[in-house]
Amino acid sequence: MSGPVEPEGDEHSLIARYFRPLATAPGAFQLLDDAAAFSPQPGTDLVLTKDGIAEGHHFLRSEAAGTVARKALRVNLSDLAAKGATPDGYLVLLGLGPDWTEDWVRDFAEGLAADQEIYGISVHGGDTIRADTLLVSITAFGSVEKGGMVRRAGAKPGDRVYVSGTIGDGALGLLVARHDPAISGLNDDERAFLHERYRLPQPRVALASAVARCATAALDVSDGLVGDFDKLCSVSGVSARIRAGTVPLSDAATAAVESNPALLALCLTGGDDYEILCTVAPENATTFEAAAAEAGVPVRAIGDIVEGGERPVFLDGDGAPMRFGHRAFSHVGATYSGP
Repeated sequence: MSGPVEPEGDEHSLIARYFRPLATAPGAFQLLDDAAAFSPQPGTDLVLTKDGIAEGHHFLRSEAAGTVARKALRVNLSDLAAKGATPDGYLVLLGLGPDWTEDWVRDFAEGLAADQEIYGISVHGGDTIRADTLLVSITAFGSVEKGGMVRRAGAKPGDRVYVSGTIGDGALGLLVARHDPAISGLNDDERAFLHERYRLPQPRVALASAVARCATAALDVSDGLVGDFDKLCSVSGVSARIRAGTVPLSDAATAAVESNPALLALCLTGGDDYEILCTVAPENATTFEAAAAEAGVPVRAIGDIVEGGERPVFLDGDGAPMRFGHRAFSHVGATYSGP
């Protein structure tokens, strides 16, 4: 790693104090080399993914350093899980804004350390640079049985559509964080739950094995259920019929929608859920559900893949197609206002 030399210590001392303790894998060489080495287990493929987050676009300025670190790491682990891969390690680029402090870097590293303990991984290297605003970019890698990575392509007519966890909490949590008047009628516990779901995703790493064994296609829901499913169906050359009433909502999201029914569309199209959306052949559905239950990850069937090239249709309670002002959240265009 290399990086800025001001204001509170040169790059080498920062790395030695805060990042070298995270480099627990032998091939990371305690971050004393220019690169790392990693040897996948025989019979496995290496799955690579890269996601970044920037202040004002993916998290609010007031967010704690440790939470920023953990969110940056977890959105990448979510991608690996949706491919059926077990995480092995990661590289991190930390772009420090003009008002960075060494205390902030320490707290950031502590956040990474906490998640390394949870997910059993190591940092393998990276870089620190000066930037106009705070940004974090992580490249994560994991292993899957050779030829077994689950792609977006592969869904077939007749497959069942499953989603993990609950949908819409991330988008609603951002409204809570911004004190948006559109979300109301919630008690303190419900607001806290939604805020936490936005701040700190829960990557479904425990579901990766079931996805690898049973899914015909999969991705993680980062840009909204509707828009991300559009991508999966487009690459697979299929369409789908989704029963919107079966899409799982948390108790807090249900309360929010009951207070403001317009929020249902936001739940279906908003970003930051980081749940797994996958398709499973009917003959494997029972096996998938049992494996998910054993992993402790709730999943629910919400519809079926059908023939055709049109975008997936979401049906309301009367069986009529729903219309959306937009079908996906854009992480490129979004700006998060706030302290």
